Amino acid sequence: MTSTVISVPMPTVPRRRRTPEEVAAAAPVFGPRRVLLAAPRGYCAGVDRAVIAVEKALEAYGPPVYVRKQIVHNLHVVTTLEEKGAIFVDETDEVPEGSLLIFSAHGVSPAVVQSAADRQLRTIDATCPLVTKVHREAVRFARDDFDILLIGHEGHEEVEGTYGEAPEHMQIVNGPEDVDKVTVRDPDKVIWLSQTTLSVDEAMHTVNLLRERFPSLQDPPSDDICYATSNRQAAIKKIAPEADLVLVVGSANSSNSVRLVEVALEYGAKASYRVDFANEVDESWFEGVATVGVTSGASVPENLVQDVLHLLAQYGYGDVEEVVTAEEDIIFSLPKEIRATLKAMGDSSRGLGGRRRADES
Repeated sequence: MTSTVISVPMPTVPRRRRTPEEVAAAAPVFGPRRVLLAAPRGYCAGVDRAVIAVEKALEAYGPPVYVRKQIVHNLHVVTTLEEKGAIFVDETDEVPEGSLLIFSAHGVSPAVVQSAADRQLRTIDATCPLVTKVHREAVRFARDDFDILLIGHEGHEEVEGTYGEAPEHMQIVNGPEDVDKVTVRDPDKVIWLSQTTLSVDEAMHTVNLLRERFPSLQDPPSDDICYATSNRQAAIKKIAPEADLVLVVGSANSSNSVRLVEVALEYGAKASYRVDFANEVDESWFEGVATVGVTSGASVPENLVQDVLHLLAQYGYGDVEEVVTAEEDIIFSLPKEIRATLKAMGDSSRGLGGRRRADES
């Protein structure tokens, strides 16, 4: 007779959060407690456009609506859309033939577009227009027979999509450590392009090292690192020197959110952590902390930031000063496929790409 061992997991016991008094007793705070809140922060126009595209598709066509990869790199956004009927897949062969498939904000390669066509999928391209710009640059310079050095993180969806536009002309340069490995056919015919969500400083450091090897290295026609990434990094650079702690709201697979933590530490913050949600904040981080900087990645809805501010207020950080370094008013039209459907339905929605506040997200 044989016996079967059944393993029953122990129920998760919520961690008891220490009280403000207990935290204060652990380490004294010198000076008034305050929060420096970065602006701009959160949703950029490309993210807002992509999220609304999925929402409008669900309204117009009904669920299920399939999305290749995460529409944007944020756990809360993806979970919320799943609850409304979106189904996220890794590849087109997971989508039933003839179904509706949305390409994420990070873009796809021509091979993915062809694969969707082969399966007779109806598609909506929610690629951020700034990513599309980089794709077009890759096509243009490949056509002119340049060697293209794509600065970005190998394996990231955006990099995969851009690389797929001209793989025979392109090399991926992950960072300064890859510069010595680069080989080109003609040193006088080389151009660099970039993933849009990189650290501005790190990308330019890589470019400078590449230019030492290839003095004729050409710059892209316009900045590849997107305005939102640059603006959010500029805001945290201003806050970091005064901050004992910087909290970045954003998901682990969000490149621009991870970069914000790195930039905060590089520019003087004593500590910096990334969290998806307020309940991930460890109150021990507040020990001895007078000034907390708060920001969020470009795919983060504002309500998640407000949750963090509410938690901070409970621990005595109720004085919030917004540090504004730029004003953003960029708006992108919805994908043309959605606009055509909305027009046929009598819905005149077009330019819905700006940052949305908590009551709109």
